[in-house]
Amino acid sequence: MFDTEEVLRCEGCGAVLQLEDPGSVGYIPEAALNKIPVVCQRCFRIKNYNEMSSVTLNQDDFLKMLGSIANKKALVVHIVDVFDFEGSLIGGLQRFIGNNPVLLVVNKIDLLPKVSNWNRIRNWVQKQVKENGLKVAETVLVSARNNQGFDRVIDLVGRLREGRDVYVVGATNVGKSTFINRLIRDYSDLESELTVSQYPGTTLDLVEIPLEDGRSIIDTPGIVYRHRLTELLPKQYLKTVLPDKPLKPMIYQLNEGQTLFFGAMARFDFIKGERQSFTCYVSAGVKIHRTKLERADELYAEHKGELLTPPVLEDVEALPAWVKHNVRAKAGAETEVLISGLGWITVNNKSGADLVVHAPRGVKIAVRTPVL
Repeated sequence: MFDTEEVLRCEGCGAVLQLEDPGSVGYIPEAALNKIPVVCQRCFRIKNYNEMSSVTLNQDDFLKMLGSIANKKALVVHIVDVFDFEGSLIGGLQRFIGNNPVLLVVNKIDLLPKVSNWNRIRNWVQKQVKENGLKVAETVLVSARNNQGFDRVIDLVGRLREGRDVYVVGATNVGKSTFINRLIRDYSDLESELTVSQYPGTTLDLVEIPLEDGRSIIDTPGIVYRHRLTELLPKQYLKTVLPDKPLKPMIYQLNEGQTLFFGAMARFDFIKGERQSFTCYVSAGVKIHRTKLERADELYAEHKGELLTPPVLEDVEALPAWVKHNVRAKAGAETEVLISGLGWITVNNKSGADLVVHAPRGVKIAVRTPVL
């Protein structure tokens, strides 16, 4: 029987295990308590059936959990997604962690085209970090999935932590659990692994991985940022929108008065400027449709969720209404437009252009210098 005086935690997501409520965090059938590893029903279904779950951590509980780091002596490893850098960066992180040092790990570099200039990308990251007011001790580019840059991470963690615990923080879907599982396999004698899934909120509580010196690596739940398109879409579309292979740039020569639709999720209007090219970096599963600006409203009204998909019509109607974002690509400047959670569009001409981006209300649109 389940000893109610003993607190057992799921070895996949860290939630406190309970037998009473199948719809709540940490539920486990009594028959599964004797299995190894001990994981909640939610983690079991995610890992074995890739099944989605609606159980997520309350945001207030998460902020309280993150704020506790300020009172500890720790190294904070902040993982961000190079595919959605601005969208996955934790705003105001310093406020929560106090004076503890930060190691910034930029993950998923395996998604960038293989001809990428890594020095340029590293300099670009450092510029973005400075502009966002984040103080970091070191920055490293990695692919946790492909083990790229991982030796460098281990060296930095060993040098920077100085006998302290290591807290790993990040938004949902940045590859946090994959990253920590690399640590578990290579630098811990634990047999279990964290639950890895494309679905948001996989980790629900602090998960501690003991180190040989008595300290721990602590995985924290991912922050659910509603300004990312991936958080607004029904979960079944994440495999389509989140790339798992190197991005293949799609180049479009546009005249002013032309529009690009990204499924039924976003729209890019070239309002005014000389004929020029635009390079789109999105998942191969996102279909891009070009049309004339004068027909764009009509096309969307008639074909959203059908010709323009994903998502399908029923799910399009459930998304927040689109909002217009006016963007000016200044003459002589390099310009790129990020649609958080979807990808980005690079303006290849420096002659200047007036643009409008349409996206569901709340989705972050960022104008930046090109990453590549």
